[in-house]
Amino acid sequence: MSQRFCGSRFLSPLPTTATLAIVATLALAAETLAAQSPANVIGKVTSETGIALIGADVAVGGTQLRTTTDDRGEFRLPGVPAGAIELRARRLGFRPDAVRINVGESGTERVSLKLAVATQELQPVVVRGQAVRYTGRLAGYYERLDHGISGVFITRDQIERENPRSLKELLRKTPGITGIRERDGSPAERIRGTTCAPLVWLDGSAMPTGQGDLDTIEPSTLEGIEIYLGATSVPARYSWSRDLYFCGAILLWTRAFESEVPHQTITSPAEIEALVASLSVFTADQVDKTAALDLARPLVIPYPPSLYAAHTRGTVVAEFVVDSEGHVEPGTLGIVSSTNPLFSEAVTRTVGGASFTPALRAGKTVRQLVHQPFEFTGVK
Repeated sequence: MSQRFCGSRFLSPLPTTATLAIVATLALAAETLAAQSPANVIGKVTSETGIALIGADVAVGGTQLRTTTDDRGEFRLPGVPAGAIELRARRLGFRPDAVRINVGESGTERVSLKLAVATQELQPVVVRGQAVRYTGRLAGYYERLDHGISGVFITRDQIERENPRSLKELLRKTPGITGIRERDGSPAERIRGTTCAPLVWLDGSAMPTGQGDLDTIEPSTLEGIEIYLGATSVPARYSWSRDLYFCGAILLWTRAFESEVPHQTITSPAEIEALVASLSVFTADQVDKTAALDLARPLVIPYPPSLYAAHTRGTVVAEFVVDSEGHVEPGTLGIVSSTNPLFSEAVTRTVGGASFTPALRAGKTVRQLVHQPFEFTGVK
């Protein structure tokens, strides 16, 4: 290829037709590759009643793409190729379901799947909470929440749903609280209609610098918040300091150790499914007489105090293996669905002590996989 000479400088050669064709081909290939960038498919798997299913298997037909749902029944599948796909969901004890969707060339597709119950569930164990007694550091908070004392309450449930970036962000979403700028430009909170800072208490102790830096407190560490907007509504225990109770009060309560969900050995649905597949454990439709809770030895489930105080109702469906002697087999407990992790905790802490009449197959007692519902009614 020749070069053109101009004075003392050589100029680059003129592009040939072949060079232009290569450039055009590369540009088209880049465009095609960008257009075919894989998408994300996100969604939720629920039972036919609308309750989220935990540990459901979700897969794209004809591919190796698969995942399982989290404790909210939600899933995320990255890298799904564009085009028509079949999305399949399955979980032991439920009938599989599949939907066909058209995945775009990029971005996110949302989908929901509902699975019908296939395994016979036992009669629900109803938890009414008559035995709830508020004790310890949080007793006063729970009692005021339970009895509807004239304050604004932000519960643990609300904090987790909001998932705020900071405590100030959470407070400013509360009716009656407004944000201002102090003279030095720093942000602060005020009860509407007042010009002074509200008293702030942390676990029953006044914060030494008034409001202090509220953003040093991580919202996820709080069990609850009480906000009192007027002088007459502040509980007497928290209205003494420097006669400033007319500015309102904010009471912050950190989570108690006993309210945290302890580490539990939860069996995965895949492990349970392997037991059933090996015929060492049977499902309800494979036995002549199903396992049943022994009514002579009732199961006592403690109602989580924070949820009882907030009048929160909910359900849990637990799965486990009842052995041939009627005991819950250690290491087989799993949660199928739950409306709140604290309800799940209450069940997992106590269900191991339940007694059942074992299942019968061909006249012999056998191990059976059980789906046991629990209904937390909140009724005193």
